[in-house]
Amino acid sequence: MSAREIVLLGDPILRARAAAVGSFDDELRELVRDMFDTMYSAEGAGLAAPQVGVGIRVIVAEIVEEGVAPVRVVLVNPEIVETSDEIDRDSEGCLSIPGVSEVVARPASVTVQGLDPTGSPVRVEAGGLLARVLQHEVDHVNGVLFIDRLTPLKRRILLQKYRKLGAKD
Repeated sequence: MSAREIVLLGDPILRARAAAVGSFDDELRELVRDMFDTMYSAEGAGLAAPQVGVGIRVIVAEIVEEGVAPVRVVLVNPEIVETSDEIDRDSEGCLSIPGVSEVVARPASVTVQGLDPTGSPVRVEAGGLLARVLQHEVDHVNGVLFIDRLTPLKRRILLQKYRKLGAKD
């Protein structure tokens, strides 16, 4: 188990739709462990396999809120199957676009289904921060970044700020 390098904006893997997972083996379980290590090391709440340079549909998340037991999620081949009509607007950032954040509108609650690392079905009903993180990570495996959910003006301003931090896109 070890943290992996996080892929940054500009790498084509972040814009590609990730491939479905078909093998539920030790290699997959090692990837999941490494993804959690990477996420913890970067102090993130979620991570998708393309963010560590692996083009498959795997996401991990862990939400730690005061007074509540931590919620840890691993989804292989995740799919959002239901969203609420209620929209939540909150600040969002991304480990692959460090140093910048912006308010993003997303459904307040979602139901996501997929498989666990052994291939067993998993269904997660989430609200609040977990709903936001799961949507963000499912976007990643679909080649979508949170900046794609911004208005053109907000996206341009955010990318200018990102470039000023010395990054490329």
